[in-house]
Amino acid sequence: MAEKKTGTIGSDRENQERIPDEGISPGNPGSSGQENTEDNYTRHIISKEESEEIARVHEVIREALGMLIIGNEQLIEHILTALLSGGHILIEGSPGTAKTLIAKAIAHLTSCDFSRVQAAVDIQPADIIGVNIFNQNTRQFEFKKGPVFTNILMIDEINRLSPKTQGAFIEAMSERQITVDGVTTALASPFFVIATQNPYEFEGTFPLIEVQRDRFMFCHKSHYMDAENELQIITSADEGQLDWSRFQKLQKKVMSISDILYYQDRINHVYLGDPVKRYIRDIILATRSHSDIRLGASSRASLAFVRGSKAIAALNGRTFVIPDDIKGLAPVILNHRLILTREATIANITSMQVIREILDTTGVP
Repeated sequence: MAEKKTGTIGSDRENQERIPDEGISPGNPGSSGQENTEDNYTRHIISKEESEEIARVHEVIREALGMLIIGNEQLIEHILTALLSGGHILIEGSPGTAKTLIAKAIAHLTSCDFSRVQAAVDIQPADIIGVNIFNQNTRQFEFKKGPVFTNILMIDEINRLSPKTQGAFIEAMSERQITVDGVTTALASPFFVIATQNPYEFEGTFPLIEVQRDRFMFCHKSHYMDAENELQIITSADEGQLDWSRFQKLQKKVMSISDILYYQDRINHVYLGDPVKRYIRDIILATRSHSDIRLGASSRASLAFVRGSKAIAALNGRTFVIPDDIKGLAPVILNHRLILTREATIANITSMQVIREILDTTGVP
């Protein structure tokens, strides 16, 4: 299936008529109506066939990753969701939990270029985005690209970068471009940042500035394996199944770059009903008025809910978002954006406890 998938969609896509002329609405698929902006948008709602195709590819990737990765199903789900919804992901967890291996494997399966930066306190912005170097032969400055010029950028221990260097990523993550000496250069498309940080080590680290944290669509908390998965890792390693070189040689690519861009476009057209929109709004507003929260979620969190929930729906073969999609994403969207009051911190109240309380008290459509 993976072999058939690669290279076929892009060639057929140009000759496909993706959207029929008739007006389409989720409630009445065959209805036609007067031409207006709303009808023009609903006419482009993703088809059931397209959503099922995305779900099939999703399953192929999960099965392929299962040959190399033990456990971590939720992390894999969050990375794929962020990639297909055009966001970035921050992973917090202890070292040795396969974060880098997962990122490399997903880059391989999706035909993406992959770069990795091991953060350190002495790394400067130019080390990441690039620098102009004077060429003695041509007597001109030439731009030497940094590792940010890739499709998937892995930043290990991002909190070891100084605030100045952390700030170098803000333009790249938000605008998909970098500016050096007044010259702006576009980054590759797609451009996807996976950053990790160890929350248990504080020496030589700098907490991420709030504006930087807000640029990450998701923040996933990674944990050690349970007893069963840990034993499976030991057994698979003993049998030689967890070898990266072997995986890279045997596992064929599942998607091309054009497939990713096409899926990102189609996922934008998953249907998001008004009741679910109001549900997202109510959750966001609840974070801004909760007594234990000093700083609530910004409008970027609302956008993360919209884009992330549409991706989750498509990955599950649906053409529409349901409230459970919003509930499932709330922890990874809100946890890193909320700043609790001093009183709540002293009382050992966590962001996750507050998020659960907000979900329990917010009316579900």
